[in-house]
Amino acid sequence: MHRLTVVIVLALGLVACASAPKDAPPLPRAENVDLERFMGDWYVIAHVPLPPEDEAFNAVERYALCADRRVETVFRYRDGGFEEKLKISRPTGYPGVEGDPAEWGMSFIWPFRAEFIIAWLDADYDSTIVARTRRDYAWLMHRAPEMPTEQKVEALARLEAMGYAPEDVRMVPQRWPEADGLAAPGPVSLPQCED
Repeated sequence: MHRLTVVIVLALGLVACASAPKDAPPLPRAENVDLERFMGDWYVIAHVPLPPEDEAFNAVERYALCADRRVETVFRYRDGGFEEKLKISRPTGYPGVEGDPAEWGMSFIWPFRAEFIIAWLDADYDSTIVARTRRDYAWLMHRAPEMPTEQKVEALARLEAMGYAPEDVRMVPQRWPEADGLAAPGPVSLPQCED
């Protein structure tokens, strides 16, 4: 019961008023997001984490676009170390808030939807930043477990320019294959589109 209470409180916090902090610049949106290209695996390189993931290792987000245009999502990570227990959550994304494919409602608990904004996406769909107006949560993600240093430095500077404090950003350790032999990111995390 305690775990359900924590999930509900976090979900309600995510959907709370999405006002920007004082003096924060307007949060950008990636332009002309092609949802089909955005699908697949994204390794979390750095984040401003929510409490359940503040000690995440080998964090990977996987997206699958369903026929009805919702996005089935699997977020998987090791909690506290490379050999710790695998944690999995399966929220559903609803892209196209106000017609913009860069802005989604992400549902962890029906009927609540958290703000999920693709704030930046490189031209090759290799790196992205997902952010929130409140600047209380962000992910820097890449298609591979390691991001080239120069690109990572540029992306972290971009995150700071969006209004995130550098001291709030945590680098997410990535090491593959995992200790139990699971290859990245493993069949355990396949999203399922239900008809």
